[in-house]
Amino acid sequence: MKKILFTVLFVFGGFVLCLAQNQDSTKVYKKKVLENAEVDFLMSLYQQDGEHSAVGGGVGTEKLTDGTPTIVISLPLNDDDVLTIDAGISAYTSASSSNINPFNSSGASRGGEDDDDDEHEEEEDNDDFQPGTSGTPTGTPWLASSGASRSDELISLHIDYSHSSDSRNFIWGSNVSFSNEYDYTSVGFGGNITGLFNEKNTELGLKGTVYLDQWKPIYPTELHEYAIYGNNFLNQGYFSGVDVISQNGTISANYHPDDFTAFTNKERNSYSVSFFLSQILSKRLQAALFFDLVKQEGLLSTPYHRIYFADKANYYIGEANYIPVYTTPQNRGVYQLADDIERLPSTRFKIPIGARVNYYINETFVLRTYYRYYTDDWGLEAHTANIDLPVRFGPKFSITPSYRFYTQNAVKYYSPYETHLSTEQYYTSDPDLAKFNSNQYSVALNYNDIFNDFKISRLGLKNANIKYSHYERSDGLRANIVSVGFKFIFK
Repeated sequence: MKKILFTVLFVFGGFVLCLAQNQDSTKVYKKKVLENAEVDFLMSLYQQDGEHSAVGGGVGTEKLTDGTPTIVISLPLNDDDVLTIDAGISAYTSASSSNINPFNSSGASRGGEDDDDDEHEEEEDNDDFQPGTSGTPTGTPWLASSGASRSDELISLHIDYSHSSDSRNFIWGSNVSFSNEYDYTSVGFGGNITGLFNEKNTELGLKGTVYLDQWKPIYPTELHEYAIYGNNFLNQGYFSGVDVISQNGTISANYHPDDFTAFTNKERNSYSVSFFLSQILSKRLQAALFFDLVKQEGLLSTPYHRIYFADKANYYIGEANYIPVYTTPQNRGVYQLADDIERLPSTRFKIPIGARVNYYINETFVLRTYYRYYTDDWGLEAHTANIDLPVRFGPKFSITPSYRFYTQNAVKYYSPYETHLSTEQYYTSDPDLAKFNSNQYSVALNYNDIFNDFKISRLGLKNANIKYSHYERSDGLRANIVSVGFKFIFK
């Protein structure tokens, strides 16, 4: 598959290069690609809540808050070359992720780190328990734990270099990227070429990207301990002296998650080729087509997503009186122990196809539309439709209302909480892989400072914008997003 992708990339790239070179036969006056250095200061705040946590096997709070400050610096190296540096930090707190270790705030794992499966040389003692009313640790998928996984920071860096030919009819570029968070590291690199012809009315582009990623697998606490101590884990480590209770609320020593084994492959690699064709059809109408081929391989499961089997008995830690209301927010003190974790195939092939049509109505209104069809070999099919209507109020201000509709079916490996069977090869209860529809409503306000009147030292404001979006999903997930951006020119 990788050979096919890179062969297509090579052949198509040569085609674009030939077209562009035919346009470069005559030297023309050239203007700088970027006149001055530009700096973007961006900030977004995302908040969501829902009730189908993948960490809880399809049950529990999905409350999450994510703040993302980003700075983008574009530097003209000369008339033809531009270097762009994009650096950001995504800092989040997640009630769902905190329940990788749900007993932390009340005993079982004592506030210790969510250790990797290979890092367990030292046993944790249990003299710091904070028992619930029943005298045993408690937890619930409906409240956040105070475990180490409740928050994290994603640090990312993307560097892009682009070169334009003298006629500006051919552009090539390359990029490298790096990102890291507690349990995941990604390194990426790629290249792109773009050719413009027919007096720049037609644009043809190709992009290739490779990501070489590495997991540091974190497993749910109960499975992590089972991996260390085997069938005797209830008498050692975090769970020494902790009562495990059965479905009817009686103390039991029969909990043995013997379907669980730790992952040996911790790599996830992605290879993608993207095609782009844009055409100006008239003074008012422009259309574009997009086509991607994406291949992923390696560890495509998420190691801390719990699975509960319908053909296995249920076991819990906490207060038995909450078991009858386990799947509702009324559950304030019991957590079900996992049978296994999410298991998905080690390869995935994706094909997204999209189209964009923009129509200039008049000096006040522009209509922008977008549609994308997606399919992959896991059985997922999805449709996305988006419409924007920018409204200009003079040369400086514009407001853009927009609407986005999305729908997908479920992958063939998905089933809800406690409906998978232990005889299946692959299984997931991740709601992102289930069937759902979603609607997103947005409004953005944009200000253009044409003459860079507003200045901070040597930085002149070029534009500023603020955008608010409200997102609703048919499974109950709700989210609000606010983003703010300022672009300055360095003079």
